[in-house]
Amino acid sequence: MVLSPLDIHNKEFGTKMRGYNVDEVNDFLDQVIKDYQITLNHNKELEEQLDAANEKLKYFNDLKDSLNQSILVAQEAADKVKANSQKESEIIIREAQKQSSDIVSEATNKGNQIMNEASKRAKKLAVETDDLKKSTRVFRQRLQVMLESQLEVVKSNDWDSLLKEGSMSSYEEIKKVVGDRLDNEGAQGVNSEASQPVEDTPVAEAPVTDSGDDNGETVVIFPDNDQPQFDKDKQ
Repeated sequence: MVLSPLDIHNKEFGTKMRGYNVDEVNDFLDQVIKDYQITLNHNKELEEQLDAANEKLKYFNDLKDSLNQSILVAQEAADKVKANSQKESEIIIREAQKQSSDIVSEATNKGNQIMNEASKRAKKLAVETDDLKKSTRVFRQRLQVMLESQLEVVKSNDWDSLLKEGSMSSYEEIKKVVGDRLDNEGAQGVNSEASQPVEDTPVAEAPVTDSGDDNGETVVIFPDNDQPQFDKDKQ
C-alpha cells in the first residue's frame, strides 16, 4: 500500500534511551512530507497528462481509421466511376463508329444511285442525240434531193418550150407537162434517196424539225393558187 503524507505525519515512533532527537526527526518528517506531497502532485499531473495524451491518441487512432475507411470508400467509388466512365466511353465510341459507318454507307449508296442515274441519263441522252443526228441527216438528204429535183425542173428545157410564143399555152396542158415533170423528178429523188447510204458526218447547220414522213417518201406540196401567171396569160 502506498503511503500518503498523512500516514507519514501520523506515524509515531517509540522512544529508547539514547535515541534520535525527536525534534530533528519531526522536522525531517515534515520535509519528507512536503517533498512527498510535491512528488505525488507531480505524478498526478503526469497521470492526467498521460490520460489526456491517451485520449488524444485514441482520437487520432479513431480518426486515422475513419480516414483509412474514407480513403477505401473513395478509392472504391473512384474505381467504380472510372469503370463506368470507361464503359460509357466504349459505348459512345461504338455508337459513333456505327453512326459514322451508317452515314458512310448511306452516302455511298446515294452516290452510287446518283452515278447510276446520271449514267443512265447520259446513255439515254447520247442515244437520243444520235437518233436526232440521224433524223437530221435523213431530213437533210431528203430536203437536198427534193430541192435538187425542183431545181432540175426549173432548169429543164420544158419551161423554155412552154414560154415560147405560139406554143401550147392552155392551163391544162401546162399543168399536165409540169406535173408530169415534177412527178418524174420526185420519183427519181426518192429512188436516189433510197439507194444513197446515210453519211455519218457531223451536222453543222441549225437544228431542223423533221417534217418528212418516216416511210422514206418525198412529198412535194403545191400552192393552193398555182395558176395566177398562166391564167393571166391565158386571159
